[in-house]
Amino acid sequence: MANILEVREFDTITCNKDYENSPYFRYLDEKHFEELEHFIKEYTSDGDNTDALEFMKIGYRRNVGDTISFNNNVGIIELPSGFQIEILPKVSFDDDDNGNTKTKRIFLNMLCCLKEFEGRSFGNAALNADRMNLYEIFINMYLQETRKLVKHGIKSSYIQKEENLAFYKGKLQVSEHIKTNLAHKERFFMRYDEYQVNRAENRLVKAVLLKLQKATRSMKNSREIRQLLTSFELVDASVNYEKDFSQVTIGRDTKDYELLVQWAKVFLLNKSFTTFSGEKAGKAILFPMETIFEAFVARWVKSVFEEISPGYINVSAQDRGYYLFDEPKKFRLRPDIVVRGEEGNKDRIVIMDTKWKKLKPDPGLNYGISQPDMYQMYAYSKKYHTSEIWLLYPLYPDVVDLDGISFNAVQNELQSVNVNIFFIDLEHYQDSIKELCNRIYTEMTPSVVHA
Repeated sequence: MANILEVREFDTITCNKDYENSPYFRYLDEKHFEELEHFIKEYTSDGDNTDALEFMKIGYRRNVGDTISFNNNVGIIELPSGFQIEILPKVSFDDDDNGNTKTKRIFLNMLCCLKEFEGRSFGNAALNADRMNLYEIFINMYLQETRKLVKHGIKSSYIQKEENLAFYKGKLQVSEHIKTNLAHKERFFMRYDEYQVNRAENRLVKAVLLKLQKATRSMKNSREIRQLLTSFELVDASVNYEKDFSQVTIGRDTKDYELLVQWAKVFLLNKSFTTFSGEKAGKAILFPMETIFEAFVARWVKSVFEEISPGYINVSAQDRGYYLFDEPKKFRLRPDIVVRGEEGNKDRIVIMDTKWKKLKPDPGLNYGISQPDMYQMYAYSKKYHTSEIWLLYPLYPDVVDLDGISFNAVQNELQSVNVNIFFIDLEHYQDSIKELCNRIYTEMTPSVVHA
């Protein structure tokens, strides 16, 4: 049996063998199903506000039996037995193996927009998406970053050492010298500084490499790890992770270590992102798709506007300019994207907010748009003095034929609120976001003739 199960977010799995080939459920054998169920129930998290049951729900369905459903977190779960469950986002309409490869590549492109990966590229890892699961891809990404570090040169620093030497070097430690060398007049107990590579950052990198050497099942990753370890022969692997992490300093000279240290916390301490670990060996590296979608869209909207209108339109993400209440200033408003016109159109403001939710093709149910989301848009409109609001959702097959959905509230001839719905096709995200930006740009610059 394969040692990994690939699922998509919103999928439901069951251990009922009658549904092994069902189009509505994913089948997982009883042993691993019970392992996953136990992992969900006994998880520990490093976040006070994070609950595993928010994205993995244990349920029961008549005639089916026990079920586990996945919500909007994606990544990899490794059970105590070593069996892995890979949760992919629903960004491709294909459900075959090619669809999973395409989905992984899109997901990795989106992941690069998170602040933890800002300016980075998954490069070779994305190209190997058809041959690696997500955990191996994360390992490969770490190895590529380590390769960059080695290419630039691993950093050295002065390390304070105390040794009983046959020669005088540094500062004599008088009390220790007397105690140690009472019968050895020819020796000196010294404290001195030595310039070497055995610093905290390098110890952590080596510890990760050694751990991944045992964890990887990829021959490519295993070969890369062996090669990289030769560059760390003079470095001791970290044995006290917390102490070494406390000694890490990221500055101008150690910028190459920034992402490596972030991932070292994931691999060594099960921290960062949405990570959980069980009492045994079970662990998970999971990413909230709401956060990824927000960062991804913001980055591409900014990039497209810089291309089509350099210097004319300003785009800010997570704008913090207003509070819901002015006296006292409480409940800060943070729209995902604020687009402001420049030059002669400075007062033109457009608010864009992303929602990682599946809408429904039913106008009678308001397409599944939540009432709190609309209240939020109304507050943005009032505080930012704009009638132009865009709610951005991912495109799914159910809503592929929907277009031009909008809601309009007219207060008087000078004040109105217009909320427009736009679906972003993540399979063709560049064209989709360009279409969105061109619509907004045309409305913000009505006097300009556009091709």
